[in-house]
Amino acid sequence: MTQKILLVEDDNTTADFVVKGLSEQGFAVDHANNGRDGLFHATDGTYDAIVLDRMLPGMDGMAVLGAIRAAGITTPVIILSALGAVEDRVAGLTAGSDDYLTKPFAFAELLARLKLLMRRATTGPVSAVETVLTCHDLEMDLLSRKVKRAGRALDLQPREFRLLEYLMRHKEQVVTRTMLLEGVWDYHFDPGTNVIDVHVSRLRKKIDGEADTTLIHTVRGAGYRLGAGE
Repeated sequence: MTQKILLVEDDNTTADFVVKGLSEQGFAVDHANNGRDGLFHATDGTYDAIVLDRMLPGMDGMAVLGAIRAAGITTPVIILSALGAVEDRVAGLTAGSDDYLTKPFAFAELLARLKLLMRRATTGPVSAVETVLTCHDLEMDLLSRKVKRAGRALDLQPREFRLLEYLMRHKEQVVTRTMLLEGVWDYHFDPGTNVIDVHVSRLRKKIDGEADTTLIHTVRGAGYRLGAGE
């Protein structure tokens, strides 16, 4: 079932950026550009998570949050705000938000936090931290920073290691250019170059060059996927 997210954000540039990124990830996204409309949407109780700007026209984000919680709605809420002082974050969390992310922010971080909140809402707190990532016969040790394919050591450059780590953390998922630019290159815009294609091509030669099973797949028009299946 498609997960639904409500975005309450009055800045059109930020809203378009978030809606595009979440839609690429397969979420259904509703957008409200003021606090009153946001509260109206939030109170129908059909959302899996709410992304709430703090400074909104019509009704302040903190007031929206208070009304949501007063109505008994337990939907996970993450506040987005340019107010990043400790007292501001504490106020947001005390008011009932589940997380607080300051602007400017990276979409990849917002996505990771949203997924964590939604996972906690259904399965409870996440405990152990992974130090070894695996996919088929590919193994990455994050502590020793060593990578092996079928027991054979692979020599990766730092950027290649970071790219592979990102793909392995999202294995069997389609990873878009937006995600890679932010998660691996720390770009919050598309520079219009083929830097991603070049690095993926180099990484694919090292990962799949001598293997019988291809792990790095190009998903036409969407991005890349790491996995043993076609």
